[in-house]
Amino acid sequence: MTPKATGDPGQAPASGGDGLKAGLKNRHLSMIAIGGVIGAGLFVGSASGIAAAGPGILISYALVGAMVVFVMRMLGEMAAANPTSGSFSAYADRALGRWAGFTIGWLYWFFWVVVLAVEATAGAKILEGWMPAVPQWGWALIVMIVLTITNLASVSSYGEFEFWFAGIKVVAISAFVIIGLLAVFGVLPGSDNPGHGFDLLTSHGGFLPNGPGAILTGVLMVVFSFMGSEIVTLAAGESEDPQRAVSQATNSVIWRIGVFYLGSILVVVSLLPWDSKEIADKGSYVAALDSIGIPHAGQIMNVIVLTAVLSCLNSGLYTASRMAFSLGQRGDAPKAFAVTNKSGVPAAAIIGSVVFGFISVFFNYMWPDTVFKFLLNASGAIALFVWLAICFTQLKMRGIILREAPEKLRVRMWLFPYLTWATIGMILFVLGYMVVDGGDNREQVLLSTLVGVVVLGIGVVLDRRRRGAAASVEK
Repeated sequence: MTPKATGDPGQAPASGGDGLKAGLKNRHLSMIAIGGVIGAGLFVGSASGIAAAGPGILISYALVGAMVVFVMRMLGEMAAANPTSGSFSAYADRALGRWAGFTIGWLYWFFWVVVLAVEATAGAKILEGWMPAVPQWGWALIVMIVLTITNLASVSSYGEFEFWFAGIKVVAISAFVIIGLLAVFGVLPGSDNPGHGFDLLTSHGGFLPNGPGAILTGVLMVVFSFMGSEIVTLAAGESEDPQRAVSQATNSVIWRIGVFYLGSILVVVSLLPWDSKEIADKGSYVAALDSIGIPHAGQIMNVIVLTAVLSCLNSGLYTASRMAFSLGQRGDAPKAFAVTNKSGVPAAAIIGSVVFGFISVFFNYMWPDTVFKFLLNASGAIALFVWLAICFTQLKMRGIILREAPEKLRVRMWLFPYLTWATIGMILFVLGYMVVDGGDNREQVLLSTLVGVVVLGIGVVLDRRRRGAAASVEK
């Protein structure tokens, strides 16, 4: 078999196993889009944000949420016009240069293969607690193997798994918001919580008990829990109606972030004082459920967190492999990555991604405080680099789309180019504040920048070699 481009982005590739197949149904894309913004970080990381900023963490989530909405709108504009498995990497390739597509594509791949190790370990800890006869590393291995087989089978297998994983997350958090709000206003039958309305938002030291500066601290704590919103634009290239899927996902991102993030955190800080020991000890969602009197709240949350972890693993492997596939198509990765099997999946790209994930898991167990910590910090700020690249790419791609196919501009970034530049400023501010904040945040930015410079250098060298080779052929 030989590598083959996917053809017209609006059409399903021809059968025969040489290209990606449109195996994702509209219901798969809808659930991927909805579930993509609900990461495990929302469930396990929100307690530290609440402790740092108090009820003001709502402003932190709103600010980051707005930034993500703007970035998704920009990405949606480009993806609706030209859906492709390479998404923003392919757009950067065209708008900014081969070096840009190469750099952001490989950095994004690196981010997700490290995430594979993080999520596999998190899931293994929960499973080991239920069935201690199997060691933690054994569970990590089992989980990785199962999801690798799923991704290798067909893209529809990935879509079906993700449909149910995301569905459980969506149902769980929607039920949490509804039940929680009923308890907040004291109208939930049998609730152990007296129901204070929204009084707790201001009664324990005010809405900003640690001062306005804590909002920025909260931003740094919550920003990375939003990573994954962009997955739907990569998956759209393998869907039945990519333009429609991207348009719907882009238009619905506002309410998704509003309900799932702001809504659920509002419930937590309205049911319990922000400085409650219960939130710090049990975690924000378990503490909230306990305050209502929901039995076995801890185990219920473990099931939901495990589902979120498996969803993240499933999507992470899919995303990394499709980015590797796109890089292979463009000659920026081994050609084998661009070859698909009879099921229409890039088997070499999947295996290559999961092998690095296995290696990262090994590092996590052998050298967690040295080698693996370096990998974590080196990939820590890549999410922000990706969003920044999307902004700069959209500035150029708008003109390209208008010149070549204005009828494809079905989704438009609001207040272009002013809001795009404002978003760039917001992202740069967050990166700058991470450096000023010090500690792990500074280390993440510096190490991620170092890795980015190295990958960029490789991309520039390869680009110059290609140009030199092309020039010699013309002569």
